[in-house]
Amino acid sequence: MSLADSDAPRDCPFCPRLVAFREAWRVREPHWHNAPVPSFGSADGRLLIVGLAPGLRGANRTGRPFTGDYAGDLLYDTLIRFGFADGVFEARPDDSLSLVDTAIVNAVRCVPPENKPTTEEIRTCRPFLAATIATMPRLEIVVALGKIAHDSLVVSMGQKMAHFAFGHGRQHRIGRLAIFDSYHCSRYNTNTGVLTPEMFRAVFAAVRAALPA
Repeated sequence: MSLADSDAPRDCPFCPRLVAFREAWRVREPHWHNAPVPSFGSADGRLLIVGLAPGLRGANRTGRPFTGDYAGDLLYDTLIRFGFADGVFEARPDDSLSLVDTAIVNAVRCVPPENKPTTEEIRTCRPFLAATIATMPRLEIVVALGKIAHDSLVVSMGQKMAHFAFGHGRQHRIGRLAIFDSYHCSRYNTNTGVLTPEMFRAVFAAVRAALPA
């Protein structure tokens, strides 16, 4: 199986608000992706990174997770630094960047208005996250970027959120998988000092130590 087998279809009908939003942007920007953003990476990877949702002018525009906005600048620089990516990140899907032993998905595959998916939209999209995990037989570690990604991940694995509290730098174990938590690498979090590059890199340093190259 490939990661594509777990992706939402281009015209996924399940969340009416998100369908209407992406269709409006298809009219406004017909050359953008404006569809559920597919997984990036390989199903053979030992590491999975779970974000929140595509950015309007980032992944929703380019069609690749974390590509086209600041969050991707910090994420991919960090992945290259620790050997989880190779090539040059140029914020476009046809650059030379490739992932190494890693895959990236979002908890919600379509861009939500104001970057805020509803509880129902998160729940509705959760089976795609569970399917991604199921397609990765060698998966050992999942990095959850933010509380929404963390909570959706926990529930997708059949567990209760109350038993696995989110916290930056925390680690959890659910079955065969280790969960590493990080604040989301959004511009808002870095501009406000909630997350510094050093804090973010520390999470991936711990991941690298647990997953020797």
